[in-house]
Amino acid sequence: MVVPAYDVADYLPAALDSALSQSHQALEIVVVDDGSTDASGAIADAYARRDRRIHVVHTANQGLGAARNEGLQHVSGEYLAFLDSDDVLPANAYAVLLASLQRSGADFATGSIVRWDGDRLVEPPWMRRIHRPDRAAVTVEEHPEILGDVFAWNKLFRASFWGSAGLAWPEGIRYEDQPTTTDAFLRGRFDVRSEVVYRWRIRHDGSSITQQRSSLRDLEDRLETKRRSLASVEAHGSRDVREVFVDRVLAGDLPRYFAEIPGCSDEWWAMLHAGVLEFWGERSLTNSGLTPVHRLTGWLVEQDRRADAAAVMTYVASLGRPADRVQTSQGPRIDLPVIDPATVEPAALALRSYET
Repeated sequence: MVVPAYDVADYLPAALDSALSQSHQALEIVVVDDGSTDASGAIADAYARRDRRIHVVHTANQGLGAARNEGLQHVSGEYLAFLDSDDVLPANAYAVLLASLQRSGADFATGSIVRWDGDRLVEPPWMRRIHRPDRAAVTVEEHPEILGDVFAWNKLFRASFWGSAGLAWPEGIRYEDQPTTTDAFLRGRFDVRSEVVYRWRIRHDGSSITQQRSSLRDLEDRLETKRRSLASVEAHGSRDVREVFVDRVLAGDLPRYFAEIPGCSDEWWAMLHAGVLEFWGERSLTNSGLTPVHRLTGWLVEQDRRADAAAVMTYVASLGRPADRVQTSQGPRIDLPVIDPATVEPAALALRSYET
């Protein structure tokens, strides 16, 4: 197991305690202190003195991808796993994944997760959907929507597969999980488990990269990881997998960026507009698996209608509920008072049968 750590003194003990408390006790834990400026390195060293299963590597700060790759140079087990140092493992996480691999002979296994927000543990509905029912030794053609499970840390890999597939984490870029997990799903056979095997902590102190979406660097990195992941899917050569990936996976995180449109900088808007056209210019986001209001916002971004997109996002945020629906001669559609439907392509407003 590789545990990269950078300035997480408040969280690292809980992460390491959860690893050491696994019901599967045969563990090798490599903590990579990635140039921490707080007590993280000292905490890791103290744990290593108490438990021989923990080894600590101290490096200059290079970022998450590089820290994970460094940790991989120091592990020797038959299986590989990754734990972020501000998160927590349920006690049976690795036992579930390991038992699955031993039964199926698959290259890796993935389980569901819960978001740990304060005192609440919530399983995202989309994670619940793509992890049910259980599957054994399947391929991406059999379950292409699993490509939306982009996380490094809810999986257990055979080390032999990791090496033979040529997997590594991108360095110097945020959101490095998606290109590598995409390659893993494309190149291997995998088990899908419905059990929750990971507790992902949502931090509200501004230090998490997922709280910095309004920055140019964040958006640039997000688009680049999409670019790399899509290139892998296209090289794989399956038309059906590509369609699911573009419509249901690649578009999946856009709502969180659309929420940043009100008040965004000119440069950020220009980058978002260019990115949406790059990935969905030929196949509009009106075809995507986004919610109706986000399909509309995506279409507005495609059309470079910044003021309208901002108005829609501001209105929806103030509404606190789904947008109203109306029946028209063309069928049901969403109804937003901040935009004239006559100026919008009908497909951008239309509701699908399961949404009415």
